[in-house]
Amino acid sequence: MYKDKKILCVIPARGGSKGVPGKNIKELGGKPLIAWSIEQAHASRLIDRTIVSTDSEEIARVSRRFNAEVPFLRPAELATDSAGTIDVLLHAMDWMEQKEHFSFDILLLLHTTAPLRTVQDIDNCLTMLIDDHYDNVFSVNDSHKNPYFNMVEPRGGTIRLVKDGTFTSRQATPPVYDINCSIYAWQKDILREKKSLFLDRTHVYVMPKERSIDIDDPIDFKIVEALQQLKS
Repeated sequence: MYKDKKILCVIPARGGSKGVPGKNIKELGGKPLIAWSIEQAHASRLIDRTIVSTDSEEIARVSRRFNAEVPFLRPAELATDSAGTIDVLLHAMDWMEQKEHFSFDILLLLHTTAPLRTVQDIDNCLTMLIDDHYDNVFSVNDSHKNPYFNMVEPRGGTIRLVKDGTFTSRQATPPVYDINCSIYAWQKDILREKKSLFLDRTHVYVMPKERSIDIDDPIDFKIVEALQQLKS
């Protein structure tokens, strides 16, 4: 809890990963990948409850071993490649309120694929959301490519910059960010009403690149392993 705001953390982890089979429970640094997010949530000074939303009995067993709650198995229609993350969150919110009778104010999403975030990153997002009265906050990192300078697209039979401009260096362009798929936090009632990431009062929390790797394929997994070894 922070400033009388109760916080629910949801960690989505479906069983059907294709880029890295079994990704959510694949061992990373001596423990399953999902354990990193669970332990970070438990270490936060602000989060009241942490649950895992999964369709997999095996992921559920591993999650409980690391003291996460798994109050339900996600229905099949919310465990497909095309299922939207916000629909998954709304299902978890409804379950916790209606079946668990748990009232809360803030919904926090931690993706299992971003284990290099820190507990301080999580708490910074939450305090920013609450202190500054944002609708939602999500984490980003500085983008290496910039649509005003070095990102192009086919247009009118030729190739043009994605964004029109006359900038002669990347440093002179407007700042742009990559969503690093790590931390997302919403005011619960606004998420339920708007069902969106981009709201009237959306803000971002900027993380360094070395904490922003999102594991999407085997190469990403190796990069994260290498970065962890450098820190140890």
